Amino acid sequence: MLSDPIWLNALGPIALMAFGATPRRLANRACSSILVIAQSLALLNFILALGWGLAVAELGSLQTKVLGLAGLGLEFYVDRLSATMSILVSFIGLIVIRFSRNYLDGDPKQGAFIVQLCFTLSAVLLIIVSGNLVQLSLAWVATSLGLHSLLIFYPDRPAAHLAARKKFIVSRLGDLCLIGAMIALYRSAGTLETTALLEHARSWAESGSPPAAAQWAGALLAAAALLKSAQFPTHGWLLEVMETPTPVSALLHAGIINAGGFLVLRYADVVLLSSAGMHGLAVIGGFTALFGSAVMLTQTSVKVSLAYSTIAQMGFMLLECGLGAFTAAFLHIVAHSLYKAHAFLSSGSVIDIFRASWSPSSGGRPHPWRLAAAILLVGGAAVLIGSSLGVTAQAKPGVLVLTLILLLGLVQLIGSSIDAQPSAYVLARGAGTAVLVAGAYFALQNAVELFLAGSVPPVQPARSSFEYALGGLIVSSFAALTVLQSALSARPGKGNWAALHPHLANGLYVNTVMNRWVTRFWPAGSHPSFNAASHSMRFHGDQS
Repeated sequence: MLSDPIWLNALGPIALMAFGATPRRLANRACSSILVIAQSLALLNFILALGWGLAVAELGSLQTKVLGLAGLGLEFYVDRLSATMSILVSFIGLIVIRFSRNYLDGDPKQGAFIVQLCFTLSAVLLIIVSGNLVQLSLAWVATSLGLHSLLIFYPDRPAAHLAARKKFIVSRLGDLCLIGAMIALYRSAGTLETTALLEHARSWAESGSPPAAAQWAGALLAAAALLKSAQFPTHGWLLEVMETPTPVSALLHAGIINAGGFLVLRYADVVLLSSAGMHGLAVIGGFTALFGSAVMLTQTSVKVSLAYSTIAQMGFMLLECGLGAFTAAFLHIVAHSLYKAHAFLSSGSVIDIFRASWSPSSGGRPHPWRLAAAILLVGGAAVLIGSSLGVTAQAKPGVLVLTLILLLGLVQLIGSSIDAQPSAYVLARGAGTAVLVAGAYFALQNAVELFLAGSVPPVQPARSSFEYALGGLIVSSFAALTVLQSALSARPGKGNWAALHPHLANGLYVNTVMNRWVTRFWPAGSHPSFNAASHSMRFHGDQS
């Protein structure tokens, strides 16, 4: 339906972006006022996002008329997907801006940092509520430009410049993919309005013969999402974000790193038209999730470990999209954004937290057969509970795969309990825990599926033997990773594990190769510290 009062809510992100354009020198001179205005605008946007949520709950989807020419211009579309994402992003943005007040207190450039945060945050909000693909694309580019300025906030840090250059190259490739998709969709449908495009995509899917240009558009949208979400092998820039102030790392999880996932969810009906796009999301996302999870185990830097965790989680999210579990991907975005933003903001206290939670080892000796028993236990619980609720490998492969991987997180807990006190009671308690976790996740997944009905496509069934094989391979790989994690903790620095550890710790040198490529084709010029840092990164990897 059309609703003009929504323009009042839309003024929030627009005002935040206008404030973000404040000249940097002026912002630094009037830092106290800048902080007050920034927090007030962030709070206003959070309140307006809540208002959007209440309006959508009462009236359904809301859409404005186009303010522009030839059907293109400023236009807003808000449904349950975008309303929830707006609440999430504005809430995290408010916390990050408030945190930055104390974190950068006394920094002569604090005012400039705050307005750059506001500009980037407003661009993310405009992506979420865009009513047409042109506006979304402009906000998409603005998000990249805002993040670029934050990455080089400390211009004397050579690693920050290297990260910014890598991100700039990857972002421009993503922009080209998005523009290509936009052109293909306009040629196919004659419009770039979001609701009209989704209606066309559904009708093409029902007919069984979508235009070739629309299929290309689906594949290009998937490619743009992969490039935006720090997927292998373009993930390296995310590892060097710690060269910026900590609030930037938290702000990434207020929608910047999730923008690729949101793009797929928003235009899921279009992406579904392309089998190549869906398979690409599943294969690259699944491999990235496995790669990030394996490398994360070997990191000694808290922030680098969190960065690899984010890479892996984005891989999981796109894997879910590729397997047709769009509601599971949405649930993943919300949960990951909240906990990872908190993890980065509290990373300075991690040593105190670890000391407070430390407990002595139970003294049990790990055994591979007992670990295998724990894997079979949690896997059986997931399959059993899923089958009773209609979540099978044929009906909902994406949900089942994610649940199995989720429950593998219980394996270490159950395995160590069996090692320390092998008994029927321990086995029963482990099985009961797995059943409860699986049941809770399936119930939450069903609730989200009902909540987003009409905003995203329902969970897709398996459509080919390739999807069965891919799902089995992914679950088997993560089970093997669980065994590897247990072996690494049981035999640190011994045998083959000692030889494998440095390679994993350096991310299999993928980022080092990317650093060489970037510095070769985008020379650093005469900056001696940049050249020295680039040389070090080339030959010593990316350990922190």
